[in-house]
Amino acid sequence: MVSLLVFLAIVVVLVLFLIGIYNGLVTARNGYKNAFSQIDVQLTRRHDLIPNLVEIAKGYIKHERETLEAVIAARNTAVSGLKAASSNPGDPAAVQQLAAAENQLSGALGRLFALSEAYPDLKANSTMMQLSEELTSTENKVAFARQAYNDSVMGYNNKREVFPNNIVAGMFTFGAASLLELDDPAKREVPKVSFT
Repeated sequence: MVSLLVFLAIVVVLVLFLIGIYNGLVTARNGYKNAFSQIDVQLTRRHDLIPNLVEIAKGYIKHERETLEAVIAARNTAVSGLKAASSNPGDPAAVQQLAAAENQLSGALGRLFALSEAYPDLKANSTMMQLSEELTSTENKVAFARQAYNDSVMGYNNKREVFPNNIVAGMFTFGAASLLELDDPAKREVPKVSFT
């Protein structure tokens, strides 16, 4: 009788332990999904600002149509990438597609801003300045939201890979989540220093 009670106690403790691991994995997964929703909010705001920016620029740089069309095309690609990633932030392919689309959009916006430097009237336009400032503010918010998301993903991935969590994760198909890495080539360049 005592051995049966000991056996039942061990089974109950084991089941409770497994339930705790499962619940911890679910909590971590929900955490990174919530963190992605913050990225979604900021990227949607960014995407909504871009058409206004292009409309302002159209009036000043009419013969630079290719740049404006490239910005709009990149924005549309980024919007569809965001929709795909929002539907399943745990899908590494969707997150990588979003990162590629956002990098393409950043490049197109960089070309637009570089082009606007050649047009003093456009550069001095108060609406253009306000939109540029809002876009910069939004970019900063995206960076903070991305950092929080990546931290959540790292915590989730660590939790699902350690023993014995990896056994429970495998049994219940808790897949690996992917980091959202947006490249900023300007930040990766080595600064040039000259003492002459």
